[in-house]
Parts: sequence; structure tokens; C-alpha cells
Amino acid sequence: MAMNIVLVEPEIPQNTGNIARTCKATGSVLHIVKPMGFEIDDKKLKRAGLDYWHELDIRYYENLDDFFSKCPGTYYFCTTKAKLRHSDPVFHDGDYLVFGKETRGLPEPLLKENYETCIRIPMAEGARSLNLSNSVAIVLYESLRQMDYLSLSEEGALTGRPD
Repeated sequence: MAMNIVLVEPEIPQNTGNIARTCKATGSVLHIVKPMGFEIDDKKLKRAGLDYWHELDIRYYENLDDFFSKCPGTYYFCTTKAKLRHSDPVFHDGDYLVFGKETRGLPEPLLKENYETCIRIPMAEGARSLNLSNSVAIVLYESLRQMDYLSLSEEGALTGRPD
């Protein structure tokens, strides 16, 4: 299986492209809930995702109801309004990490209904929020760390270096 990244109404193509690249690098599935603030063929989106776009497991939904009806599972709602830290839950393979739009985050009624599974990244007092693509990477890699990085490669090699 894989972790699931859910973007609800993303607005900035560069963020979505960067997140797509992170999903490809981690074997995660990217779920996009419409409407989006850009077209999928946006040059900035593809440039940020580089040549990975065609290899990505990406799924689209017309709205949140459509997403929830098609994707049962455990959801963690990532928001600056949570009491739990992103490192507090025990994550499992196949969990859904749900992120809201860049300008407003996730809808308040959704957060209120699911407050026990809302998580936040600790920040300095007075900081409004982190960039969406950075937030996705932070929370995703914490979940992967807890699962010993699933089946991700942990080895690298320098070129031209003798053993």
C-alpha cells in the first residue's frame, strides 16, 4: 500500500507540483478534491513536478462528499487549528493526510466534526502557517518514519568514489 495525500481545493500550481514530486518520491497517492485554482496542464505545475507527472498515482474528486464516499479509511486533518502535534498520532500504511487550500485551509465544520484527528505542525508564536508543500513533506515524512519508511530506498552512492 501507500500513504495518501489529499489536497482540498489547491490554489497554487507550484505547490501542487512540488507535492506531486514528493508523492512520487515516497510512493504516495495524490488525491485532489476540486475545484482547483489552476488547470492541470499549467506549465508551472508540470515544471514543479518535473518529468514525474505521468508516473504519478493521482486521483480527482468533484468535492469532499465524492472523496469521502470513494475513499474510506483513517483521516488526519492537517490544520493550524489543532491541539495534537503531527508527531502524536500513530500512523499506519494507507492513512489519509488531508490538507486544505493555501488561503483558508480546511473548512471549519469539517475540522469541528473531526477534531480528535486534527493535527498541526508546531511553529513559533505569531507564525500564521507554513507553505503547503513544506507542510505535506513534514507530515508525510513523519508518518513514513514511524513505519520505518515502508519500502523506500535508504541507500545512496557517490559517483566515482572507490569502495
